[in-house]
Formats: sequence, structure tokens, C-alpha cells
Amino acid sequence: MSGVSRGLDVVGAVALAAALLSAGCARPGEDRAVRDARVGQSEGEALTVEVEGGLASVRTLGAGALELWAQAPVFTVRVDAGARARADWLLTVHNAMPDAALVAVDASGEALAMEPLPDAHPTVKAWRVALRPGSTARLTVAPPDWDSREPFRFAALADVQEALSKVGDVYTRLNADPTLRFIFFAGDLTEYGTREQLEEFQQRLEAGSRIPLFATLGNHETFTDDAREYQRLVGRASQHFTFRGVHFSLLDSGSSTVDPLVEQQMDGWLEEARDAVHVVAMHIPPLDPIGVRGGGFAVRGEAAGLVGKMARAGVDLTLYGHIHSYYSYSNAGIPAYISGGGGAIPEAFDGVGRHFLAVDVDPSVGVRDVALVRVD
Repeated sequence: MSGVSRGLDVVGAVALAAALLSAGCARPGEDRAVRDARVGQSEGEALTVEVEGGLASVRTLGAGALELWAQAPVFTVRVDAGARARADWLLTVHNAMPDAALVAVDASGEALAMEPLPDAHPTVKAWRVALRPGSTARLTVAPPDWDSREPFRFAALADVQEALSKVGDVYTRLNADPTLRFIFFAGDLTEYGTREQLEEFQQRLEAGSRIPLFATLGNHETFTDDAREYQRLVGRASQHFTFRGVHFSLLDSGSSTVDPLVEQQMDGWLEEARDAVHVVAMHIPPLDPIGVRGGGFAVRGEAAGLVGKMARAGVDLTLYGHIHSYYSYSNAGIPAYISGGGGAIPEAFDGVGRHFLAVDVDPSVGVRDVALVRVD
């Protein structure tokens, strides 16, 4: 098995290299991969802000306010306050866990004065924080149980696209299950990925869902003339986080490939999660399990290499979108699901319709159950 998988990796690397050379070294996801490294970094008003791992995007920095859009249940912000920085700041986090709290400390670990403000919405949290000019602070936003190892449930969803005006029905169905902690989204939030559409998606999410949504982009987010809007408003296209001992990776496959820079990061995430439960999601699946619409990677050798690499690293579950239906299958022994039921035009021949997946996971055991939940 290991020899076959190793061979698949070699084939994949050779095929990808040949494809890049034949296209004049064009890498359609390269710009996004490079921009990912800058997500969560900003400067203004004598402050330098860096979100560790890029797990939140900086929406506003100025006039005494730092506003973030979270992309993980737990994240830490390093804030370097210059000598002329103001002391009183308003920290607002959108797309936060409903029970998220703030721990604010200086470089020595001493607690900073802070005051939680009333919630404007279950996923919008705000605090007044007293920063110390000329010092460094670490602001960690997390629910109190984030580092326990208790089982939990999350939702998997993809492909809203042109159904943006109807996505409230999905959120209503999600809200009916109080055990769901967050939504793990496998791409295609909008039809064209414009700033207006992404802002509308976020506004509808904030108004309709009691839990946050952590996403990667899909091919429809690459249709805009300025593909940077996604990273400005939402965050990284590829990222990794942990919650209750379970590792989650989101990969940018929106251009029917995973850029070598992203795959290099993925190698580190796979190693980090080798002895833990690991869930991986991306928009376009490496291999189309039914083959009726070319819904897989552009280079099959690359697809086989990536799947083999995940299998050898012990990935427990892979989740995909792009194909607007529901399929349960296996990737080299890894349970795999396509769940493209966010509302985009459905496959005409199967009648699955809008849906999401409810996933029960136990950090000590693995994935216990993946259930199809129909919305209509």
C-alpha cells in the first residue's frame, strides 16, 4: 500500500510539473497562495497587528477600533503598541463562536484590563481593551471548552452561489440543531465573488445563523476581476486550525489544482495532525467519483498524489463541494463526501436538493457519524 501511494506521489509531482511547464509555468492559484500569508496583518494608529496563522482577517484598524472577521473557533492576535498608541481600544470580532471569551495579556503574561460589551448577535463579540503604549499584547478569542477533548458536532456545507437570497432556510434548519458548533464550508459562497456578493453573504450569515462559518473559496470566488476581495473580507483561502483536539484543514482547490505553496503548507499540517483526528475540506474534489461533469482536478496525476499523501498521513475525513449533489465514497480508504447542497442549481438527475451534513467527531476515536440533513 505504501509503495503504491509513494508511486502515486511521484506520478502526481511529475504530471504537475509537466502541466506547469506546458502552460508557461502558469499557476492559477499562486497569487492567492502568496496573499494568504498577509491575511491578518495590518498597521495603523501606532499599532501593528498580526493574527497568528492568519485565522482572522482585519476589517478595520483605526479610530480606536480593531474589527476582525474570524475564520476559526480559536485564534490569537499579537498587538504591538507603539509609544504613541492610544490605550483604550474597541475589539469587535464577527463570525465568532457564540460562547467566545477574550483573554488579554501583555508580554509577561499579566492580564490587561478589559470589559466585555453586550452581544449584538450570537456571533458578534466586542470588548473594551486597555492596551499599554510601548508594549506587546496577546489577545486570544476562544470558547471556554476549546481545549477539552470531548466529542462534538459540526455542519459541513458548500455551494450557495445564486441561492444567496434563499440561504436563510438553510440557516434556520441548522439553528434547529443546538449541538452544532460551527459550519465547515467547502467553497462557492457566491455566484461571482464580488465585494457586494461577499458582503451580502456575510450579512445574511450574521442575521440568520447562530453559529459561525469557516470557509475556503470555490471556483466561483475566482470569477471576479479582483479575486483579492475574498481574502480582504473573509480571510485565507487555505488554513488550518484545531478545536477540542481535532485538526481541520481548508485547502484552496478553486482552480482545479492545489498550488505548490499550499501543498507545502499542507505537508506541515498533515505532519502536525498525524497522531490526531484530521478533517480536510476543499471545493473541487481531486477525483470526480461519478465522472459526469469533469468535477475533479485538471491533472489526474496531481489528484492521485494528493489523495495518496492524505491517506498515508492518516486523514480521517475529506469533504468537498462543487458538484451540486450528495455523494458518499472513499478516497484511498479515507471516507469522502461531496455535499454541494447549499442551494446552487442542483444536479437535475438525482433530486437530492438542498442539504448539509451533520458530522459527529470524537478526538479520541475519530469520526463517529456523517448524516445527511435535508433542507427541502
